[in-house]
Amino acid sequence: MNKIGDHDLENFDLFRSLSKKQRDLFNDQMKDMNIPAGKEIFHEGEKGGSIYFLLSGEVEISQSLTLSISKNVHYDGREKSIVRLSGADGAVFGEVSLFGHEDRRTATVTALSDCFMGQMSGRQFFKILDEHVDIGYQVLQNLTRIVCGRLVAANRNVLKLSTALSLVLE
Repeated sequence: MNKIGDHDLENFDLFRSLSKKQRDLFNDQMKDMNIPAGKEIFHEGEKGGSIYFLLSGEVEISQSLTLSISKNVHYDGREKSIVRLSGADGAVFGEVSLFGHEDRRTATVTALSDCFMGQMSGRQFFKILDEHVDIGYQVLQNLTRIVCGRLVAANRNVLKLSTALSLVLE
């Protein structure tokens, strides 16, 4: 069975420019998770509060195609795959629920293959950042870079979709 302690987190952009000793502060607080292929890790709209570090395997992130505008109205719950993440790329997910005002998951994450990952609660994550301000600054700077990159990609996708829709409607 895999153990988080057997891995170094140097492959994760979130920990870019941190020393092994600094990365081990996070590593030591992670819970080991072995997730079988096909299992949903979390579902869009659920209460969050933890961040995941994918060490091996592949996951799919998907979102509902429609917005729920009323609890009394049934809506189409089909989901659209947004992205696939790989452990080989040092993928991190679930971070939005740590920083969002409602602590809700903004997407569904499903294991596409057998996955090994670490899970860390927001409480543990922020405790490290609070106790080690220099590490906290670097991690939050890295996280901002990651989230901004995802926002730019999402904006491009919205532009593509709105362009395609306008062409269809013409």
